[in-house]
Amino acid sequence: MAIRNYRPYTPGTRGRSSSDFSEVTERRPERTLVVAKHRKKGRNNRGVITCRHRGGGHKRLYRLVDFRRDKVGVTARVAAIHYDPHRNARLALLFYTDGEKRYILAPAGISVGQSVISGPEAPIEVGNALPLSAIPLGSSVHNVELYAGRGGQMVRTAGASAQVMAKEGDYVALKLPSTEVRLVRRECFATLGEVGNAEVRNTSLGKAGRTRWLGRRPQVRGSVMNPCDHPHGGGEGRAPIGRSGPVTPWGKPALGLKTRKRNKPSNRFVLRKRRRTSKRSRGGRDS
Repeated sequence: MAIRNYRPYTPGTRGRSSSDFSEVTERRPERTLVVAKHRKKGRNNRGVITCRHRGGGHKRLYRLVDFRRDKVGVTARVAAIHYDPHRNARLALLFYTDGEKRYILAPAGISVGQSVISGPEAPIEVGNALPLSAIPLGSSVHNVELYAGRGGQMVRTAGASAQVMAKEGDYVALKLPSTEVRLVRRECFATLGEVGNAEVRNTSLGKAGRTRWLGRRPQVRGSVMNPCDHPHGGGEGRAPIGRSGPVTPWGKPALGLKTRKRNKPSNRFVLRKRRRTSKRSRGGRDS
């Protein structure tokens, strides 16, 4: 893909950049692989807002993506590359030789007409899905299962890939995009290659209206609220937050607090924790 930059002929196009969608070959989704999806808008079953700043946005149809790749030994042809409004990766529409159609995450470098297959005997080619035990060391993979047969749960965003580091016994060590090194069962499936559309990180929305189209509502800084609405609120003029560090509207530390459980059962599978980023690199915000 390439990045399309706009001339500032309106305030909304100043600084705006987007994908040129040159890799997308079909505009309309496959009708048999889409379903209607109710948008919760941040509400729970009682209608109470539990996640702020959600709501509005353009209507979407949910694409049914095959994260399991469980059609072992059946060859499929890539018929088209489609856009997915629910994720920043593209989708590849597969036509299997037995007549079935499925969507998968489109890996980088995949093209229309290419053949893909899943299974332990599949060749080592981009787009093929194999158990981790059959993937060579040093290979890049994505759509990695945490539990065999449950479907890929890790490494699914655009441009992401994990690296197969080592194999020992029933486990394979993977280096994840967060730099964490984690053990995964050898029978879990993963897809070779990295997820496509990596250039999406270089795009810029350019105006608040495009954020609204995505279903995100405006955020108000706590420091401009009243004390009854936020711990940062109150004071005369521009006042400091009056605490040792920023907190959430409910008084819990907002930056730097580790929220992972100390006794989480999966801790024993983490060989090396992810590299912790600083507040400056995270782009800390007055919540």
